[in-house]
Amino acid sequence: MSIDSSISAEAMAILKSAAERAARGVRDMAAAKAACERMDRRREELRDRIGTVDVAVELIRATRDE
Repeated sequence: MSIDSSISAEAMAILKSAAERAARGVRDMAAAKAACERMDRRREELRDRIGTVDVAVELIRATRDE
């Protein structure tokens, strides 16, 4: 199977390794902690750049109206 994407070979190797560990039920706590820290940092960077984005309420209301 071939997937055409802009993901680098290094990133794809990391992704495959993580998927294989997840499939076996093995948790890498150091990797999980590092990922959480990266996500927290990026969320704060996004909040600083564009502010808080409240779209959930609008989406929920839109689905109720359908």
